[in-house]
Amino acid sequence: MEAQIIKDRQQWNDFVMSSVCCNVTQTYEWAEFGSYLGAEETLRIGVLNDAGQLCATILLIVSRAPGLRQIYFYAPRGPIIDDPASPAMTVLLNYVKVEARKRNAFMLKVEPSVMADDFKWLTALKRRGFVINPHHVHIRNEWVLDISPDEKTLLAGMKDKWRYNIRLAGRKGVKIRRGYGQADIDAFYRLYETTSERDKFFINDKSLYADILQVLGENDRAALFLAEYEGQPISGIIMLLAGPWAYYMYGASSNEHREKMPNHLLQWTGIQWAKEHGCHYYNFRGIPTILEEGQEMWGVYLFKRGFGGYPMLSLATHDLVYRPVTYQLYRMMLDVKHKMDARRELRQARQSSHPSKPEEQKKPDPGQPEKKLEQSKK
Repeated sequence: MEAQIIKDRQQWNDFVMSSVCCNVTQTYEWAEFGSYLGAEETLRIGVLNDAGQLCATILLIVSRAPGLRQIYFYAPRGPIIDDPASPAMTVLLNYVKVEARKRNAFMLKVEPSVMADDFKWLTALKRRGFVINPHHVHIRNEWVLDISPDEKTLLAGMKDKWRYNIRLAGRKGVKIRRGYGQADIDAFYRLYETTSERDKFFINDKSLYADILQVLGENDRAALFLAEYEGQPISGIIMLLAGPWAYYMYGASSNEHREKMPNHLLQWTGIQWAKEHGCHYYNFRGIPTILEEGQEMWGVYLFKRGFGGYPMLSLATHDLVYRPVTYQLYRMMLDVKHKMDARRELRQARQSSHPSKPEEQKKPDPGQPEKKLEQSKK
């Protein structure tokens, strides 16, 4: 059994997509988007058993921690291994440690795609020296729908209003079509900019979404769907596939014609497309960690919940520390940042509850938009 850098795309993806902890952000192609994710480089490391077959993989984003400018490794929804207590995990982590020393990295951050109460994973990570970090990168709580039943059963599992809205959109003249080419990407991105301004979250450069659609679209593992009214795009979604999973990855909508319910019909189209490709699960992605009214993204949660399904809380973020002093500085800075963010959000909530007179309200500085992590919006 040995670990090495893996360069065989098919070998990598065949293993990842057949694993119980499969995730699109650990597929071979995801490393190609590393530059958009702040990566200085990416690493695809795998463990081969005595028969030459992969038994563990980890795709690493090599980045610098903001403020510290120190290198760290991050595995988005990785590593991929069916048994974290197996010797393959030890071999994998030992190889990662060697690569970390070469770059003077101060930690390895992992967020495996497994349930929060997975005792085997919790025990295996603790025994190998990982510590829990309460500050996640990918949002932990997601809304998932089992789409293996037939369409009639899926529709019956939705809230009455959601079934009605799906049909209403069609009666109101909303048309759904699959998007291709730069013109459709441009149309989606204009809608995405509108959504970002309205809901105050960060979006990447347009070229990222174009690259995702091109690279993953080669094997029909990515699709753009646009909802149009009278020939004008009014909303859109980008769907990704990996193994049995379909991901509602990005969504955008206009401020106009929202009463025509294009988003309900778009999601239903995404579900149908995922079923056609043999997927068993439809991941709507982010919802609030605490499911209580008033939480951030509560409205997003209610929308996703209406289609049926269940919440899936993933394992907490775990860090393996290589340089303790640097890591302590990193955690202190992270704690301060989150406290400042919480105070700002509380202040904004109070201001929205007790607005000043119109002539006293300050206009926002267009050069300093309020930003939140894009992952947290989905």
